[in-house]
Amino acid sequence: MRLSLEPCTLSLRQPFAIAHGVSLSRENVLVHLDAGTGEAAAVPYLGERREAIVEYLERVDLGAVNDPCALDDVLAGLPAGSAAARAAIDIALHDVFAQQLGQPLYRILGLNPESIPPTSLTIPIGAPEQMAAQARDAGMPILKIKLGTDQDEARLDAIANATRATLRADANAGWTRDQALALLPALAERGVELIEQPLAAGDLEGLRALSRLPARPAIFADEGIRGTNDIVRHAGLVDGVVVKLAKSGGIRAALRDIAVARALGLEVLLSCMIESSVAVTAAAHIAPLCQKVDLDGPLLIDGDPYAGVTYHGATLRLPASPGLGIRRR
Repeated sequence: MRLSLEPCTLSLRQPFAIAHGVSLSRENVLVHLDAGTGEAAAVPYLGERREAIVEYLERVDLGAVNDPCALDDVLAGLPAGSAAARAAIDIALHDVFAQQLGQPLYRILGLNPESIPPTSLTIPIGAPEQMAAQARDAGMPILKIKLGTDQDEARLDAIANATRATLRADANAGWTRDQALALLPALAERGVELIEQPLAAGDLEGLRALSRLPARPAIFADEGIRGTNDIVRHAGLVDGVVVKLAKSGGIRAALRDIAVARALGLEVLLSCMIESSVAVTAAAHIAPLCQKVDLDGPLLIDGDPYAGVTYHGATLRLPASPGLGIRRR
């Protein structure tokens, strides 16, 4: 199999501010593996840089692989390192695999695309009135509100007054324990459904304290979850986990993470990075396995290089063509 790389700069429709900082674009990498395509997301706060992703991929030699259907064997032979790069290879392999079998990937996995939960749309951090205007104009039934700095309560009040949408929040590890202990009851009072990563990754004792609050939204771990071992460590401390292909290392690993989380009684929110329709469509193929979905990457960028999953309000529709079903624009 022949692997080739294509650096891909994704321009955001507006400055995307979260607790970690502000982005105007993301420097991702597309991977082409014979007829298959994958995507690696370079996310700085996860330690992923495009240069390192490219360096990893240039070390991978799949020339001796004759059977792309032997997914586990091929993936087990990849070197340790960048989860995003491994995810890109994994996505491309699944694309080839399903194309060779002449079926969309969801069908091979035995999943019903009509069972994909509705996606949320992300509102990045901004002035309260700015975020309220975006929430009002979004026209989506579920909104994820980025928090993690000052004025968080004012932002929530402004948004709650501007929309009837279900609200989810994401602090991106931006709160201290004291802040979270004070803010979680306030979120519950405003009807917020869940909060992602209120504390720094790895603060398990802090999560234990938050879990004991009598009034709070559901707590989902995100930055603290990189794989199956992290899911096990968080069991009993949170209500759910956020799974992303770029964190898990691809579809195969994400399927394992989802199975472990659900076996432990945790809900799964399947999410994405700032990614094109390549990686987001790949994630959507396994979305029927999850209770919640946040797959809005293509809605946040301009100039998406591929067409794939389509959005009908918050409803995701997968292509019916073989493989991932993506096509170059």
